[in-house]
Order: sequence, then C-alpha cells, then structure tokens
Amino acid sequence: MPNFDPAYGYTLEQLLQIPPPPQPKDFAVFWQNRYERASKLDPQLRSTLSDKTHPDFECYDICYSSTDDFQIGGWLLVPKHVQVTRAVVVGHGYGGREDPDFHLPIPGAAFLFPCFRGLSRSRRWPISDNPSYHILHNIDKRDHYILGGCVEDLWLAVSSLLALFPNTAGHLAYLGISFGGGIGTLALPWDKRIQRAHLNVPSFGHHPLRLQLPTLGSAAAVQNYQREHGNILATLNYYDAAIAAQSIRVPVHVAAALADPMVAPPGQFSIYNALPGEKKLFVLERGHSDYLGQVAQEKELLLELQEFFSEL
Repeated sequence: MPNFDPAYGYTLEQLLQIPPPPQPKDFAVFWQNRYERASKLDPQLRSTLSDKTHPDFECYDICYSSTDDFQIGGWLLVPKHVQVTRAVVVGHGYGGREDPDFHLPIPGAAFLFPCFRGLSRSRRWPISDNPSYHILHNIDKRDHYILGGCVEDLWLAVSSLLALFPNTAGHLAYLGISFGGGIGTLALPWDKRIQRAHLNVPSFGHHPLRLQLPTLGSAAAVQNYQREHGNILATLNYYDAAIAAQSIRVPVHVAAALADPMVAPPGQFSIYNALPGEKKLFVLERGHSDYLGQVAQEKELLLELQEFFSEL
C-alpha cells in the first residue's frame, strides 16, 4: 500500500477541470516528421501458428520490423468463423504482455498485440525491461527517447494489419492500457488510419504535475532522475499525452481512475479533458489496484466498449 493518498485530495469535479500544460511551439512538427518517416517503412510482418488455441480465433506468433530496424514481437488473432471486417491494435501496460486477450468485444476484428520495444517479446540489449529503467532509456536525448520508438512501433503495427487485411482500411482502432494508453495518445493525432480508440488509465499526461505528485513505479523513477539531473522537461514536454490529446480528431473512450498510486489521476484526467472532439468517460474507482466492485466495473466497461466500437 502507498504511504500517500492515491486520490491526491482531488474530487471528480476538480479532476475534470485540469487543463493540459503549455505546448512546445514545434510539438506538432516533431511528431509529424516522425510519423512521415515511419509510415514509409515496410514492416515485413512474419507469422507462424502459435501453440495457443481458442475456439474463436487462430492465434499466430508474429514479428515485424519497426524503426531503427527494431524487431517487434507479439501475437495476431484472426477470427475463425467470421470474415475479418475490422482491425485492432492492442497496447499493453508497463508490465509487458505474456498472452493475447481473447475477450475483447469487437466482432469481426483481427487483433494485433505488439510488445513495445524493450519489453516482453521485444526485449533487446541494452534496453532494460524493468519499467523503472526502461522509462529512463535515452531520456536525456529528446529525439532518441525510448517512448518515441514505442510510438513508432504502434504505427508500424497499424501498417502490418493493413498489409494483411487491406479491406479493414477505415475500420481500424486502438486500445491501450496504462503505458499503452499513453503511447496510444501520443500516436493518435498523427496517424489518420486509426478511426477510434480506447485509453484505460492512460499514462504520460501532464508531466509537470506528474513530477510533483508522490507516486510508485516508473513515474517515481522519473522523479528521482529529475531530482538528480534536472531539466527533464526539455524532453518530457514532447512526450506529454495531455498535450498530444489536444490534436486527436477521432472518437475516444477513456477509462480514468479516481485513485491510482502508479498513474496519478490528475494526469489521466488531463488527457481526457484535452480531447477536443467526440469522447466518452468511464470513471473507475481505482487504477493499478484491486478493489471491491472491480469485477462489476470491468463488466460494465466491456459493455460500454462493445457499444463504442460497434460503429468502427
């Protein structure tokens, strides 16, 4: 248990008033240039039938090439009994991913589950797969910070799905939780191939606030680095999900928590608040922790997502 209040004294009304931090003048150019470079690459996805079995899906082990010739591993689920009409990229939290999810309520969808660079099936020296070290990899180099590469891994996952299933163009979505939610928020404004998204307790929102609030996990490692080295916002201002959210133009469903010891709620809600277009909020009682009523909330959330993605 944390030795601090994971709600930080905020009420829901106060959380819904938190604006994004100031945007660097060249924020959009920085990301548009990165997307333009990544979108020209051929991911050359390779797949082999997995030993995982499911009555509704064929499961494949996959690998594709991302930027910097980084090989990204993961899984692909293809429905057995219905035609593929939609495609979904699913991002993971900072714990990585050991298996694909078979329960996502989007009929007719092929699902790609990439492991972002340095984590799980995409481990590579010298990147640590410990979140407290992974989050610091090249943090002193704005153009080479690890989070930027992870965003590019997502874009190349989209390219992989569209190469496999070109008929899903215009019907492609992204789902991401925690780390994957933050990475998705950074990726969404620049990739017009993604039509809808769900962000669950998304990270990397409002770094100036995140650096001030007591926390556990990777955010604590960033705070320690800031205390030792200073000037970390010179990089982090370009990787702020709340700043990026202002440029998202597609419908977004956000599940944000009132209390969370790992991803401070003010950061999560700053992302939701910054979204300028169609959006829907699902308020979780807690994030990154177990609580009474959690199972019921998760069922309710899945029902909302089924409805939200029915228009994909």
